[in-house]
Amino acid sequence: MEDRVVSSESTDFDEQIELSLRPQTLDTYIGQNKVKDNLKIFIEAAKMREESLDHVLLYGPPGLGKTTLATVIANEMAVHIKMTSGPAIERPGDLAAILSSLEPGDVLFIDEIHRLPRAIEEVLYPAMEDYCLDIVVGKGPTARSIRLDLPPFTLVGATTRSGALSAPLRDRFGVLLRLDYYDEEALAEIVERSAELFQVAIHQQGAIELARRSRGTPRIANRLLKRVRDYAQVIGDGHITLPLCQTALELLQVDPLGLDHIDRKLVENMIERFRGGPVGLDTISASIGEESMTIEDVYEPYLMQIGFIQRTPRGRMVTALAYEHFGYAYPSET
Repeated sequence: MEDRVVSSESTDFDEQIELSLRPQTLDTYIGQNKVKDNLKIFIEAAKMREESLDHVLLYGPPGLGKTTLATVIANEMAVHIKMTSGPAIERPGDLAAILSSLEPGDVLFIDEIHRLPRAIEEVLYPAMEDYCLDIVVGKGPTARSIRLDLPPFTLVGATTRSGALSAPLRDRFGVLLRLDYYDEEALAEIVERSAELFQVAIHQQGAIELARRSRGTPRIANRLLKRVRDYAQVIGDGHITLPLCQTALELLQVDPLGLDHIDRKLVENMIERFRGGPVGLDTISASIGEESMTIEDVYEPYLMQIGFIQRTPRGRMVTALAYEHFGYAYPSET
């Protein structure tokens, strides 16, 4: 799978950008107003009782700010945060080492928590419920169980696939919050804030244009802004205006709906070779040279979200909206 400027998956390049752009408090965190309103109440109540915050599960599509929100929670509670991910914890001893190093009230953030091995989940259950850790020492007849007490802590889990979480793990979270795609107004505000941190001048219409092509995802908006900034410095006078923004995004092959050359290749292939479908996923995969899993998990979701592709029992079909957008005549019923 080739790197895409409109991909919502995180890269090392994105992590470098996001570290410098992350808001530190709920007041500076833009968008997700319902999530913020709920968190403010839960955090304030925990502070009043002088307790740790209930365990929090953040779920939703990638690139919407789940990691940032975990950092904000720790800052609002005035505690430290330790970060890890589900695939990084391979043995129960790894989790035990992390949990035993926590201070009272600390936040433990586990990204991609749905990818935790089942054996690790079993260790995590008593830690979340009773703040204790059961460790088996020795082997065979001499093996014995030791219970270690843990300080009260807050587990913040993030996942893009909440349905993949086991029911016992999901039930142990006291606060479940879904992050939704951003609207253009909130994304434009994020772009303007990021431009200020990048120390680049951006016109309001330029910020709106970037927001419109960012697929409702702040990560993509910041990535596009960084690329357009380069064009502004080399081609323009350093100011991101609407015409310059449109020119730069056209060179980046990102159209007004946020579609790139791979989206165009996928849809046009279905129209030109298969008359818009229905066509099977494996057939599409073979015709464009991409793995079927990549098509299903990476390319299709946004095309379905904007109504360009439908999944039917007989296969994928291209809708009239896609025909119109790409300039094809929609076929008659015959």
